[in-house]
Amino acid sequence: MSVSLKDEIIQEVEKRRTFAIIAHPDAGKTTLTEKLLLFGGAIREAGSVKARKASRHATSDWMEIEKQRGISVTSSVMQFDYNGHRINILDTPGHQDFSEDTYRTLTAADCAVMLIDVAKGVEPQTIKLFQVCSQRGIPIFTFINKLDREGKNPFDLMEELERVLGIRSVPMNWPIGMGRDLCGVYDRMKNQVELFNGKDHSTIEVRKVDDYNDSIIREMAGDFLTDQLIADLELLDVAGDQFDLEKVSRGELTPVFFGSAVNNFGVQTFLENFLQLAPKPTPRKSEDGIIEPTSEKFTGYVFKIQANMNPAHRDRIAFLRICSGRFDRGMSVKHVRAGKDIKLSQPQQFLAQDRDIVESAYPGDIIGLFDPGIFRIGDSLSQGGNVVFNELPTFSPEIFAKVTIKNALKQKQYQKGIDQLTEEGTIQVFRTISFDDTILGVVGQLQFEVFEYRMRAEYGVEVQLQRMTYQFARWIIDDNIDPSKFRINSALVKDKKDNYVVLFENEYAMRTAMEKNPTAKFLDTAP
Repeated sequence: MSVSLKDEIIQEVEKRRTFAIIAHPDAGKTTLTEKLLLFGGAIREAGSVKARKASRHATSDWMEIEKQRGISVTSSVMQFDYNGHRINILDTPGHQDFSEDTYRTLTAADCAVMLIDVAKGVEPQTIKLFQVCSQRGIPIFTFINKLDREGKNPFDLMEELERVLGIRSVPMNWPIGMGRDLCGVYDRMKNQVELFNGKDHSTIEVRKVDDYNDSIIREMAGDFLTDQLIADLELLDVAGDQFDLEKVSRGELTPVFFGSAVNNFGVQTFLENFLQLAPKPTPRKSEDGIIEPTSEKFTGYVFKIQANMNPAHRDRIAFLRICSGRFDRGMSVKHVRAGKDIKLSQPQQFLAQDRDIVESAYPGDIIGLFDPGIFRIGDSLSQGGNVVFNELPTFSPEIFAKVTIKNALKQKQYQKGIDQLTEEGTIQVFRTISFDDTILGVVGQLQFEVFEYRMRAEYGVEVQLQRMTYQFARWIIDDNIDPSKFRINSALVKDKKDNYVVLFENEYAMRTAMEKNPTAKFLDTAP
């Protein structure tokens, strides 16, 4: 009996898990990503983070500047299969100077894995990324990493999650010792102990126990660590939060797992639990209402554009999140903004720089489309109908610089580079009203370095950046905008869509402008 398209889509949606990994630099995100890829058979060996200055680089880092610095600058997409699931990982930059690209990538995820260093706890970059996830109400799963090193008390880490991030937590497992004394973790849900065998975790040794008072634990861990474990778990049983999948689904409660990614300890257990608890592809909001993933009509939106992934071909790839229906290679879809039909003939799926032509894909999958210059971030594609998704706001930049070209004869290449990197979302471009100066805005300082590097390496243009003192950008909506009101500690400029934007040096200047313009709306995302 043949399966109907509707049933086929339902089956494929059930299999899929699409998530982002969020973390502060050096929390072990690249290592965790590689270990997950190992389980899925997507790679045969993990290049350690320390080896990146040598010949090997992390699978998920492909841009030359990433290899030189040993950090993730852009957001990569990786796909693999495990235990009957199709997994899409969106690997976001963890570097402290990250970009709007990171924020946008989180809109394509259905949930997030938050990685925390057991010694450092919740760090600034994690807070920023968590806030974006929290605004969208997506489920967050926490992996507390580097348990093989000395770190903070697990109760202190749970308290930090609530105090700093405002989210309650429920430990799914609990460490037996830490650092040199690490013996294993106790699985609270399955009543079993996963043993820590130093660096050899090619096979996982698990022992079933009756509960945490079982004599097997005392034989394995000794009296001191066993007594500590019993005291901790008795306290958790009485005073800790109970596991509640509804609260997890709303982003109000985070399941917490302890482990050590570099030693492959606790990673497989985490992955198997995560796949059972994480949401399948979720409905998406559009201007016409909610789009269900199981709808037979294909829809999707572009959340990222990357130029020159393959320097030999100078190509541009648009990353598309499939929201509903089935994608088939060669299908014709409507490019809603352009108002015309286009044929999608070279769709690709990724393992970082490695790509495969994909014949079909389903909701939750991320595919790359060859872009001859027709796509912009936020573009919607659909099978008939004008579906427009409301997923991608333009975030307010925090750092600004005036840009000039060193060689005026390269104006054409300069303009091409500015246009393409703006469309990718690497930078935001503003133009002053009086002098027609070009001002760049970014979320993190590193994006200026990436901009200079890529202008030089990919477009052959040397630019000069002059840092400016502005700290805030607000889109202004008013029927009567008076430029003279924005001359002190602020500047009135226009964005690429000719919207008025005010740049402010400080919060005082912003408050003053709001008081002087009571009828105006000041928005921190583009209208």
